[in-house]
Amino acid sequence: MQISTAQRLAHTGEYYFSQKLREIEGLNKAGADIINLGIGSPDMPPHPSVIKALTESAELPNTHAYQGYKGVPALREAIAGWYERSYGVTLNPDTEVLPLLGSKEGIMHICMTFLQEGDEVLIPNPGYPTYRAAAQLSGATIVDYDLTAERGWLPDLKDLAQRDLSRVKLMLVNYPHMPTGAQATPEFFAELVAFAKTQNILLVHDNPYSFILNDNPTSLLATPGAKDVVLELNSLSKSHNMAGWRVGMLVGRGDLLQDVLRFKSNMDSGMFLPVQRAAVAALQLGADWYEELNQHYRARRELVYELLTTIGCTFDRQQTGMFVWASIPKSYADGYAVSDKFLHDARVFITPGGIFGSNGNAFVRISLCQPEKVFRAALERIVKALQPSSASV
Repeated sequence: MQISTAQRLAHTGEYYFSQKLREIEGLNKAGADIINLGIGSPDMPPHPSVIKALTESAELPNTHAYQGYKGVPALREAIAGWYERSYGVTLNPDTEVLPLLGSKEGIMHICMTFLQEGDEVLIPNPGYPTYRAAAQLSGATIVDYDLTAERGWLPDLKDLAQRDLSRVKLMLVNYPHMPTGAQATPEFFAELVAFAKTQNILLVHDNPYSFILNDNPTSLLATPGAKDVVLELNSLSKSHNMAGWRVGMLVGRGDLLQDVLRFKSNMDSGMFLPVQRAAVAALQLGADWYEELNQHYRARRELVYELLTTIGCTFDRQQTGMFVWASIPKSYADGYAVSDKFLHDARVFITPGGIFGSNGNAFVRISLCQPEKVFRAALERIVKALQPSSASV
């Protein structure tokens, strides 16, 4: 018997990295020993106090029940305190903070809450692929907005304002930007908020990278008047080495969060209480935690710069976040060709920029989530693969 999938999946494929990890696993089973420089999954552990809070709470007999959909008050208060200290943003923990099972979940919840067939949504090109997938699943029509190196990977708001935006309900933005590492200035954020108000558009700002190799962590909600039109997603995955723990948050206007909760409460039963208590511990860490974390990433980034230079790529040393985005040599057709070459010839996987949108076709991205010795090994393999006498592996 043939069972067909729902029409909503017609234009939504399997996530690229889900497919690629399966391919790499198959190559490794065949003995290839691939070095994966693709995915931004932190390889370092959380702070010991975070693990201690988890284990101590998990050993208690009364911490294993279903949890409330809004998270425990202590977690919401810790998130609000973190936003105040880190970004200068004041949040009401009872109404303006909603813990999530990872911010990726929040992207889907927001799209399913506010978008439907007939609506349009502005999606960055290049940008995180989940934005596009979540919007497609909601039934909305995607409208790309271009990001280019010439404009510092910022949207041209004047150009956008000349379009017919009457059906646009939501705009996804992400700074520090993934995959390019571009930052937005306070002046641009002010322009963005003014644009959203004029056009009656809800801004969804995805902000998981603000503490990685960034001297000035910023929230769009710190912009005057932003709460009127902004919901912000954040996460402990990158900033606290807790990717697998699935701790995210959505903050902003209370009535809009309540709308999201109507959808979310039908999808899960709340975060495991020991994880919530561990997240509280993480959110109370001081500046020394972020400095130590970034010391590792700085050292790794220098090795990635060397690796990319060896390939012939060029890049902006001012970019932030846990990736390095680089323009490919003109001798390659696109980033996919670069990725395929070094996967085949050097057994090193590098992410092709085209998976983030057509404006990324001439780029590649390397994650900093590997120990220094792995980057050195990757560099050695690439140097060998580029030697004229090198045979394909």
